[in-house]
Amino acid sequence: MTIDVRELAELGPTERSALFDRDAGIDSVRDDVADIVERVREEGDVAVRSFSEEFDEVTVGNIDCTDRCERAWESLEDDVRAAIETAIENVETFHRAQLPDDWRETFDSGRELGRRFRPIDRVGVYVPGGAAAYPSSAIMGIVPAVVAGVEHVAVVTPPADDPNPATLGAIHAAGADAVYTVGGAQGVSALAYGTETVDRVQKVVGPGNRWVTAAKAEVRGDVEIDLLAGPSEVLVIADETANASNVADELLAQAEHDPNASVVAVTDDEETAEAIADELAARSPEQVRADVVEGALSNDASGVFLARSMSEAILFAESYAPEHLAIHAADDEAILDRIDSAGSVFLGPYTPVAAGDYASGTNHVLPTGGGARVTGGLAVETFLRATTVQRLSRDGLAALSDTITTLADAEGLDAHAESVRRRLEE
Repeated sequence: MTIDVRELAELGPTERSALFDRDAGIDSVRDDVADIVERVREEGDVAVRSFSEEFDEVTVGNIDCTDRCERAWESLEDDVRAAIETAIENVETFHRAQLPDDWRETFDSGRELGRRFRPIDRVGVYVPGGAAAYPSSAIMGIVPAVVAGVEHVAVVTPPADDPNPATLGAIHAAGADAVYTVGGAQGVSALAYGTETVDRVQKVVGPGNRWVTAAKAEVRGDVEIDLLAGPSEVLVIADETANASNVADELLAQAEHDPNASVVAVTDDEETAEAIADELAARSPEQVRADVVEGALSNDASGVFLARSMSEAILFAESYAPEHLAIHAADDEAILDRIDSAGSVFLGPYTPVAAGDYASGTNHVLPTGGGARVTGGLAVETFLRATTVQRLSRDGLAALSDTITTLADAEGLDAHAESVRRRLEE
């Protein structure tokens, strides 16, 4: 295939829209998903088994597969178990550092104020799987919930006649309390509303395909969710010092996820831009998933772009707000200081995005479609609720009384004002 370098300054409105107006692609399946959600809500396990036959071509006997996950863990080769254990340890360490402390502070005039943090009671984690292996997604969804102290972590994962033992084993090792062999929109629905077998949860998290994402959109309001994430994304900022082969590595790695993945490189150096394009053109046909990779490289939300300056490249990256941002430049810290909107950032030539995908400790469940402009990825706080606490002394209330009663009277809320006046008259 041929990769053309495009100049940022020459992009037209249609090209810019394709780059900046990315979405999860769920509109085409929303009506079908709404029907699935309603059937699971009404029919429970009967609907779950029916959809497993229809979509996964698997006859499901026992929907609860918690014991099977434990057996899968015991069956894994030692090297696979060791890799899973190391990844879990690193993810746990990073997320434990995020735990906030309760606090209480006395302010002037007798105002004692604070916040306390408590975990959500019941959480559901969607883990992609079936015959495919996604142990990393199990780790990323379950471990932060366990660290947060969630009392019951339930997992749904697609059924398969021969389910991948690495995924099932990782689910067990990460600390799930209950595991159910149900995937897709029906899996999200089962968590949201409960069935005869699946216990209802308060929040559903985890990545999935557009059917899963559409289901999360459908049940939102009846249950909390984390993100409506779409296809994978990476943007690499490179200067003249960048290794074009390393930049291509990042683009190819994310491109192999999905033909709808968005993979972008932007540089202010023409020679570097051409070298990246040449690497991609030469190496993409050699990839194991060459059709998927070439689909991603050629879609409208991907490309190699030449900026007139590093400032223009940085402004482009900030507007793009990528899921993954890799910075391959001599002064990567200075560039990072000018970018606020990115799900996860990878600095330097020895920090591939794959490190964050699997084992560095950061979470790989991240906002896509520009969501990084307003939110972050899965974290301990995803599983926590904060409560404010306050205590006023009589002097503290007296100091605030004029402010409270004046504002309450202005709003026409007489009982609010009286609740203050009467206390101070006693």
